[in-house]
Amino acid sequence: MAFRIIGLNDPIFSGFEDIFDVPDHEVEKSATPSKKYVRDAKAMAATPADIKEYPDSYVFVVDMPGLKSEEIKVQVEDDNVLVVTGVRQRESEKEKEVKYVRMERRIGKFMRKFVLPENANIDAISAVCVDGVLTITVQKLPPPEPKKPKTIQVTVG
Repeated sequence: MAFRIIGLNDPIFSGFEDIFDVPDHEVEKSATPSKKYVRDAKAMAATPADIKEYPDSYVFVVDMPGLKSEEIKVQVEDDNVLVVTGVRQRESEKEKEVKYVRMERRIGKFMRKFVLPENANIDAISAVCVDGVLTITVQKLPPPEPKKPKTIQVTVG
Protein backbone atom coordinates (compact mmCIF):
# COMPACT_ATOMS: atom_id res chain seq x y z
CA MET A 1 0.00 0.00 0.00
CA ALA A 2 1.41 3.38 -0.99
CA PHE A 3 1.10 6.42 1.22
CA ARG A 4 1.14 10.01 0.14
CA ILE A 5 2.02 13.00 2.28
CA ILE A 6 -0.54 15.74 1.82
CA GLY A 7 0.74 19.29 2.07
CA LEU A 8 -1.12 22.59 1.99
CA ASN A 9 -0.30 22.93 -1.72
CA ASP A 10 -2.00 19.60 -2.48
CA PRO A 11 -4.95 19.72 -4.92
CA ILE A 12 -7.25 18.49 -2.16
CA PHE A 13 -6.91 21.87 -0.48
CA SER A 14 -7.11 23.99 -3.66
CA GLY A 15 -10.81 24.68 -3.11
CA PHE A 16 -10.04 26.32 0.22
CA GLU A 17 -7.72 28.95 -1.28
CA ASP A 18 -10.45 31.52 -1.84
CA ILE A 19 -12.33 30.68 1.35
CA PHE A 20 -9.33 31.23 3.62
CA ASP A 21 -7.72 34.14 1.81
CA VAL A 22 -4.56 34.61 3.89
CA PRO A 23 -2.47 37.59 2.74
CA ASP A 24 0.75 36.59 1.00
CA HIS A 25 2.94 38.43 3.53
CA GLU A 26 1.63 36.11 6.26
CA VAL A 27 2.57 32.96 4.37
CA GLU A 28 5.93 31.47 5.35
CA LYS A 29 8.70 32.09 2.86
CA SER A 30 9.69 28.75 1.34
CA ALA A 31 10.65 27.10 -1.93
CA THR A 32 7.00 26.75 -2.92
CA PRO A 33 5.38 29.44 -5.07
CA SER A 34 3.25 32.07 -3.36
CA LYS A 35 -0.54 31.75 -3.30
CA LYS A 36 -0.82 34.80 -5.57
CA TYR A 37 1.51 33.21 -8.14
CA VAL A 38 -0.43 29.93 -8.08
CA ARG A 39 -3.76 31.77 -8.32
CA ASP A 40 -2.51 33.85 -11.30
CA ALA A 41 -1.15 30.73 -13.02
CA LYS A 42 -4.50 28.96 -12.64
CA ALA A 43 -6.33 32.03 -13.93
CA MET A 44 -4.11 32.19 -17.00
CA ALA A 45 -4.43 28.47 -17.72
CA ALA A 46 -8.22 28.57 -17.44
CA THR A 47 -8.71 31.34 -20.03
CA PRO A 48 -8.44 29.83 -23.54
CA ALA A 49 -7.33 32.03 -26.43
CA ASP A 50 -6.56 31.84 -30.15
CA ILE A 51 -4.10 34.15 -31.92
CA LYS A 52 -4.36 34.79 -35.66
CA GLU A 53 -2.01 36.74 -37.89
CA TYR A 54 -3.27 38.62 -40.91
CA PRO A 55 -1.16 40.65 -43.38
CA ASP A 56 -2.08 43.92 -41.61
CA SER A 57 -2.96 42.84 -38.04
CA TYR A 58 -2.88 40.33 -35.19
CA VAL A 59 -6.21 39.12 -33.77
CA PHE A 60 -6.58 37.64 -30.28
CA VAL A 61 -9.80 35.71 -29.64
CA VAL A 62 -10.47 34.99 -25.94
CA ASP A 63 -13.44 33.10 -24.49
CA MET A 64 -15.25 35.18 -21.85
CA PRO A 65 -18.59 33.43 -21.30
CA GLY A 66 -21.07 35.23 -19.09
CA LEU A 67 -19.05 38.44 -18.73
CA LYS A 68 -20.12 41.98 -19.49
CA SER A 69 -17.76 44.35 -21.26
CA GLU A 70 -17.36 46.47 -18.10
CA GLU A 71 -16.02 43.38 -16.26
CA ILE A 72 -13.15 42.97 -18.78
CA LYS A 73 -10.02 45.12 -18.88
CA VAL A 74 -7.56 45.18 -21.81
CA GLN A 75 -4.21 46.95 -21.27
CA VAL A 76 -0.76 47.19 -22.83
CA GLU A 77 2.13 47.20 -20.38
CA ASP A 78 5.34 49.15 -21.04
CA ASP A 79 7.24 46.15 -22.31
CA ASN A 80 4.77 45.47 -25.19
CA VAL A 81 2.69 42.96 -23.23
CA LEU A 82 -1.04 42.77 -23.93
CA VAL A 83 -2.88 41.98 -20.68
CA VAL A 84 -6.52 40.84 -20.49
CA THR A 85 -7.99 40.73 -16.98
CA GLY A 86 -11.38 40.52 -15.37
CA VAL A 87 -13.52 39.08 -12.62
CA ARG A 88 -16.29 36.53 -12.92
CA GLN A 89 -18.73 36.92 -10.01
CA ARG A 90 -21.12 34.31 -8.67
CA GLU A 91 -24.74 35.21 -9.28
CA SER A 92 -26.43 36.33 -6.08
CA GLU A 93 -29.21 33.99 -5.04
CA LYS A 94 -32.44 35.59 -3.83
CA GLU A 95 -33.57 32.42 -2.10
CA LYS A 96 -31.50 31.50 0.95
CA GLU A 97 -32.38 27.81 0.69
CA VAL A 98 -30.44 27.25 -2.53
CA LYS A 99 -27.92 24.44 -2.24
CA TYR A 100 -25.38 23.80 -4.96
CA VAL A 101 -25.29 20.14 -5.94
CA ARG A 102 -22.33 20.70 -8.26
CA MET A 103 -20.30 23.82 -9.03
CA GLU A 104 -17.98 23.61 -12.04
CA ARG A 105 -18.08 27.08 -13.53
CA ARG A 106 -14.99 29.03 -12.51
CA ILE A 107 -15.50 32.25 -10.56
CA GLY A 108 -12.96 34.83 -9.49
CA LYS A 109 -10.17 36.67 -11.26
CA PHE A 110 -8.73 35.68 -14.59
CA MET A 111 -5.81 36.97 -16.61
CA ARG A 112 -3.97 36.35 -19.86
CA LYS A 113 -0.73 37.98 -21.00
CA PHE A 114 0.54 38.03 -24.58
CA VAL A 115 3.94 39.39 -25.65
CA LEU A 116 3.35 41.54 -28.72
CA PRO A 117 5.78 41.37 -31.65
CA GLU A 118 7.96 44.36 -32.48
CA ASN A 119 5.82 45.34 -35.45
CA ALA A 120 2.62 45.65 -33.36
CA ASN A 121 1.15 49.16 -33.36
CA ILE A 122 0.19 49.65 -29.71
CA ASP A 123 -1.58 52.90 -30.64
CA ALA A 124 -4.02 51.03 -32.92
CA ILE A 125 -5.72 48.41 -30.74
CA SER A 126 -9.44 47.70 -30.62
CA ALA A 127 -11.42 45.25 -28.48
CA VAL A 128 -14.99 43.99 -29.00
CA CYS A 129 -16.90 41.46 -26.86
CA VAL A 130 -19.83 39.69 -28.57
CA ASP A 131 -21.67 36.65 -27.18
CA GLY A 132 -18.94 35.86 -24.64
CA VAL A 133 -16.08 36.07 -27.13
CA LEU A 134 -13.57 38.92 -26.80
CA THR A 135 -11.82 39.86 -30.04
CA ILE A 136 -8.79 42.13 -29.76
CA THR A 137 -7.31 43.47 -32.99
CA VAL A 138 -3.77 44.87 -32.96
CA GLN A 139 -2.76 46.60 -36.19
CA LYS A 140 0.74 46.05 -37.54
CA LEU A 141 3.18 48.88 -38.15
CA PRO A 142 4.06 49.38 -41.81
CA PRO A 143 7.32 47.67 -42.74
CA PRO A 144 10.31 50.01 -42.70
CA GLU A 145 11.30 51.30 -46.10
CA PRO A 146 14.51 49.76 -47.35
CA LYS A 147 17.43 52.12 -47.12
CA LYS A 148 18.49 53.45 -50.48
CA PRO A 149 22.21 53.52 -51.11
CA LYS A 150 23.66 56.97 -50.70
CA THR A 151 25.58 58.19 -53.71
CA ILE A 152 28.63 60.30 -52.96
CA GLN A 153 29.89 62.74 -55.54
CA VAL A 154 33.53 62.16 -56.37
CA THR A 155 35.48 65.30 -57.16
CA VAL A 156 38.78 65.56 -58.93
CA GLY A 157 41.28 67.00 -56.56
